[in-house]
Amino acid sequence: MHDPLEGVTAEGTIRTGADRARIPADLWPVLEAAVDLACAERPEVSVYVYGSVATGQAKIPTSDVDLLTIQLPVDAANQISGVLSSRFGDLCRGVEIAVSTDGDFVGEGDEAYGGRVFLHHYCVHLAGPERDRAVEDFPADDRAVRGFNGDIALHARRWRHDLAHVEPEVLGRRVARKTLLAVAGLVSIRDDTWTTDRDHAARRWSQIEPDRGDDLERLLAWSSGRSHPTGSQIATMLDDTIDGVVTTFGGQIGFWNEPPSSPH
Repeated sequence: MHDPLEGVTAEGTIRTGADRARIPADLWPVLEAAVDLACAERPEVSVYVYGSVATGQAKIPTSDVDLLTIQLPVDAANQISGVLSSRFGDLCRGVEIAVSTDGDFVGEGDEAYGGRVFLHHYCVHLAGPERDRAVEDFPADDRAVRGFNGDIALHARRWRHDLAHVEPEVLGRRVARKTLLAVAGLVSIRDDTWTTDRDHAARRWSQIEPDRGDDLERLLAWSSGRSHPTGSQIATMLDDTIDGVVTTFGGQIGFWNEPPSSPH
């Protein structure tokens, strides 16, 4: 969901609309239930909300409630996600819970830096210890883009491997969303702005590289579920437009300066 406040401040730092005051009142019961389930008997766990709920752009009942947890076990996150998705089906499409650890945000590598950017600018703290230690906003620069978007070259290699193992519908959505986020990073650097809006990125990059326009529209359709690719269509996309995005991203922004241990 487009965040109309996302962009760059006069000081050149990242700006978003994520704010506790913008969380829709109707969705607070979902968040409170999530906190109760995640933090009960787990004082070390932190819970944050991000996405359209955090920016006030969520639409009831079709938007997801996206939560980030720190130090919550994966099994517990999956169980809580299922319980809340069922309980609050009248308010949201589903409750998605991402898991992370304290270590994911520590260090000078691009992955940890991107995690800190995400935590500071896109997440609203709900409960548990406050892990966001940044005292200033982050610059909207190539390092933020590189860390925030992840290593697109690494993902492209994994997608080629996954062609034989993952359902095309699932893989196509994954491929589309990550590739379009990388395109948004390219647009951010080229236009001296900051955006994670996939629709805007696809439209803008179609102006920059008109020959990619049709493929970018296909990726948008895959990402939204409006169409579902076959395995051969994904393979063709990997060999053409995605390979082009990877090459351009590497040349203009670069890839992670460390071997990442997990997808970002």
